Amino acid sequence: MTGERILVVEDEYVVTQDHGDRLKELGYRVAGTAASAEEAISKAAECGPDLALVDIRLQGNGDGVTAASELRKRFGIPTIFLTAYADDETLERARQAGPLGYLIKPFQDRELRATIE
Repeated sequence: MTGERILVVEDEYVVTQDHGDRLKELGYRVAGTAASAEEAISKAAECGPDLALVDIRLQGNGDGVTAASELRKRFGIPTIFLTAYADDETLERARQAGPLGYLIKPFQDRELRATIE
């Protein structure tokens, strides 16, 4: 999947930049970034990514689970969740969005590549 366009949905600017840099180093293209569920849906309509990396906790109305569900429903975009929250309740709710996988922050580049691939 190297070279694919990835939407990064994360509400912390520094973390967003880090994810983008890491993706580029691994050979992927950042299709866009978003800090909220609403922005993620708007960006997806605009840039048509192949995949979205989505933090479960986001600012604004809706969270990453909401964003992932809408991305899949409206555009057929698969999602990988990035989260620091790994409690059973959060993971069960996230599972209902049908993600391709989960990465628990902090994660290594090899874990990111393996999960994307």
